[in-house]
Amino acid sequence: MHPHSKHNELTDNELLLAYRADNNNIWLGYLLQRYTSLLLGVAYKYLQDSAAAEDAVQQVFETALTRLPDEKVQNFKGWLYIVMRNHCLQQIRDKKYFADESVINSLTSNETSLEEAKWYNHSLDQLDEALKMLNDAQRETITLFYLKKCSYEQITEKTGLNFMQVKSYIQNGKRNLKTILLKKLRNAEK
Repeated sequence: MHPHSKHNELTDNELLLAYRADNNNIWLGYLLQRYTSLLLGVAYKYLQDSAAAEDAVQQVFETALTRLPDEKVQNFKGWLYIVMRNHCLQQIRDKKYFADESVINSLTSNETSLEEAKWYNHSLDQLDEALKMLNDAQRETITLFYLKKCSYEQITEKTGLNFMQVKSYIQNGKRNLKTILLKKLRNAEK
């Protein structure tokens, strides 16, 4: 019998120990799978949107994959709950800040609005040019995630890439976009 076939009989701590013993993400996968419903419920309670809740679960899974190798976790379920809660609260703060900013922007004069519209269109043109400079996989995943608001799961379905590839292409694409845009800005200032 395959040693992983009895993963349901192992405690959270035993799965964490197995992960730490061989650094195989499959053990974390079993552990995270155990709490998917709990995380969805917590995310939905805070975000009040099922698509946003699903995205939050994917992002918390990603956080767990990056933080668990270095963190000493005593109570995995509690730790995971706190990571999800903090993620949701940050999402709510970001959304509130964005909403407050849009209210302030709507109060500007017509003259300022025309200048802002021109700057906004210029910025969109710059972003479009920068996107074209990325490799195909980075451009596709960035477009799907940020512009079309697809979740990681939807992106994996549409592209055939696995979760870690999608994550990597988005992270690298975002970093490359920033570099390209900063270079364009410096060149424009000269």
